[in-house]
Amino acid sequence: MDLDALEELATELHGKGNRWCPFQIVADTGLVVYLAWAGCLALGGRKVSSLQVPYVPSSAKQVLEAYKQGFRPAIGYELIPWLLQLSNFRACWAGCYGKVFYRREDLWKADLSDCNNVTVFLAPSVVPLLERKLLSELPDEACVVAARFPFVNWTPNHFAGDGLERAWAYNIRDVRRMERDTLGGSPV
Repeated sequence: MDLDALEELATELHGKGNRWCPFQIVADTGLVVYLAWAGCLALGGRKVSSLQVPYVPSSAKQVLEAYKQGFRPAIGYELIPWLLQLSNFRACWAGCYGKVFYRREDLWKADLSDCNNVTVFLAPSVVPLLERKLLSELPDEACVVAARFPFVNWTPNHFAGDGLERAWAYNIRDVRRMERDTLGGSPV
C-alpha cells in the first residue's frame, strides 16, 4: 500500500465515528468509575482524597522523610514494579526526584554493609530474619528505625507515635552489646 492510499484510509476513518453516542459515554464513564473503585480496593481500601497524592507504601514515605531530614543517600528497595513506580511518582511529587532513589532489588540480597541509617516497614513474620541480616551486615554506628512492627529480640533506644503509627529506633552497637551480655553474661 502506498502513502496516498494510507492517507485516504486515515482520512476516511477519521471522518467516521466522530460523534459519541450516549451508550458509549455511559459505558466509558462506567469503566472509569470501575477502574477507580478497583484501584482503591487494590490499595487496601484506603481513603484517597483528590487533593492528595495516591497511597504510597510507608517505606517510600520513610525514604522521603529520611531525605528531608538530611540523610544522604536515601535509597529504597522494592520488588513490586507498580509500587516502585508509585514510589518514584511520590518522590517526583515531593520535589525529590533524582535525589531519592528506589531500586527494584531484593532487600534480602542487597548488601547493607555501607548503610548507617536504615528504616524498615515489613510484615511481622520477617522481622526475626531481618534482625539477623541487619546484625550481620550493618556497622556499629548504624541506626535502624522500624515502623509499625518492633524487632522482637531488640530493645529500642527510642520510640515515637501510637498504634499503627508507632516507630522504634535501635542503635546497632547497643543491640550487639545487649546480645553479648545476654549470651555471655554481664562483664560486671
